[in-house]
Amino acid sequence: MSDSARIWILIAVVSIGTYLIRYSFIGLVGDRALPPWAARMLRYVPVAVMPGLVAPLIAWPQATGGVTDPARLAAAVAALIIGITTRNVLASIFGGMAVLYLALWLIG
Repeated sequence: MSDSARIWILIAVVSIGTYLIRYSFIGLVGDRALPPWAARMLRYVPVAVMPGLVAPLIAWPQATGGVTDPARLAAAVAALIIGITTRNVLASIFGGMAVLYLALWLIG
């Protein structure tokens, strides 16, 4: 069997597995109400996932070869402060972007 055929078989098997995993939750349990304890726990999932996605991009960015960059740290701190004070996601995003671009322009 060629490498190309193995890759396509692997893609097909993984996609079927992914579909079955998603269907098991959405298709079989999707029309039922969650118990209060499960709903309470699931409320914290986005809060737990977001730092896990963002922290490596700030601490070890690929743009700098994995070296911590003061401009990105400043932008993260600014976005955090703006987010806490305004409680506005868009203000936090655009404020962090502005600080990042300004810091990259000043630092070089």
